[in-house]
Amino acid sequence: MKNAVITLGYAPTRRSIFSAPDALKYRNLTRDRLNELGVRFVDIDDINEEGLLYDDHDLPSIIEKFRAAGVDGIFVPHCNFGTEYVVARLCRTMNLPVLLWGPRDERPDENGVRLRDSQCGLFATGKVLRRFRVPFTYMTNCRLEDPEFERGIRDFMAVCNVVKVFHHTRILQIAPRPFDFWSTMCNEGELLEKFNIQLSPIPMPELTAEIRKVKAEGTAVREVMEYCHANMEIAIREDELENVAALKVAMKNLAEFYGCNAVAIQCWNALQSEIGIMPCAANSLMNEEGIPVVCETDIHGAVSAVMMEAAAMNEKPSFFADWTVRHPDNENGELLQHCGPWPASCLSGTPKIGYPLAFDHPGAVEAEAHHGDLTICRFDGDNGEYSLLLGKAKGVDGPYTKGTYLWIEVENWKRLEAKLVEGPYIHHCVGLHQDVVPVLYEACKYIGVKPDLYDNNEQEILDYLHGC
Repeated sequence: MKNAVITLGYAPTRRSIFSAPDALKYRNLTRDRLNELGVRFVDIDDINEEGLLYDDHDLPSIIEKFRAAGVDGIFVPHCNFGTEYVVARLCRTMNLPVLLWGPRDERPDENGVRLRDSQCGLFATGKVLRRFRVPFTYMTNCRLEDPEFERGIRDFMAVCNVVKVFHHTRILQIAPRPFDFWSTMCNEGELLEKFNIQLSPIPMPELTAEIRKVKAEGTAVREVMEYCHANMEIAIREDELENVAALKVAMKNLAEFYGCNAVAIQCWNALQSEIGIMPCAANSLMNEEGIPVVCETDIHGAVSAVMMEAAAMNEKPSFFADWTVRHPDNENGELLQHCGPWPASCLSGTPKIGYPLAFDHPGAVEAEAHHGDLTICRFDGDNGEYSLLLGKAKGVDGPYTKGTYLWIEVENWKRLEAKLVEGPYIHHCVGLHQDVVPVLYEACKYIGVKPDLYDNNEQEILDYLHGC
């Protein structure tokens, strides 16, 4: 996995009738705190003598600097009241996630004088941003040393990462969806028009040609086979393992060639007649490297995976699963399972490359996933409307089953089941061993997707985001 790198545009603001020296003081204190936290940012110190945002005439230079630096979000500390209309003009032009925050105001001095009124200015800026139709994130009015500050900054950076990845997603589509999977059809033109999500479709022969090429070259395929022998139990023939390794190398080469950050592969049945294996183990190896590969040409599933991993700052791989059957003993339990594409780091014990449940061809990983807390999500849509189903779950004990699997428990299965049946969702979802629900929820406001919380806990999420 390649960890995300996020750069913020640091635009501290002030207003003239409040204390300029105190605004400068908090510009510096906030900058120093960001440096302590290891946050990458671009300041405006060279734009004017104060390095503060308050003069309309500075906007062209600030915008040019932020764009040249490729910032991913705008952080606007209100170092005193702030100049709300200049903030709004900057943020609307940049069209990036925006974080508003102001430091707690000190008590009035012995003469009753207040120096900053930072909180009051936040109220004004929030209203003007709404007038400008600029979505924004609000971090509670707190001190720089408060835990809410660090948490808010890190969560906002994760939100920026989701937005950045979402709008720059390109999916390698290997062959059309299997005929029987009408549920995974998507509107390619609409994904491009609404979200700038691009597809790079290739036919099956292009994949098989690349497989033959990498097998002839040999080195990369042998390295993958050696990795599998060192880290997995191999229950298939050596020539079959070679095909697994060749498929993995071929998919990675093609993803890099077409500039893709995710893959959706047909899986069956044409692939088996061409190379004699299931792609699951190759998918697992790709997923472990942070290039999500999803099954049955599920484009919306691939979008779900890149969003989920971006919310975790690309520090953990996700896993692609079916909602399958209800737990035999737990009324709120459900089986997450798929033939065997899950990454090894989310599995317990030694993964085994063997045969899947419903097919005769080899090449599927078998293992139970780790228990613990999870986030489950599904990006989907129909009739021109898109939403993100998301919520929490925890791994629980349950019966053994084939493939990669995990029995989970949710707060209210019947409520979740109704959402899955009534749509716009299907039987596919993506899981990750971390609570990233608030980050995904907040990111939705910037990408034009409706968050759909299956735990019915919106106020709890808002309280968390606001530092309650």
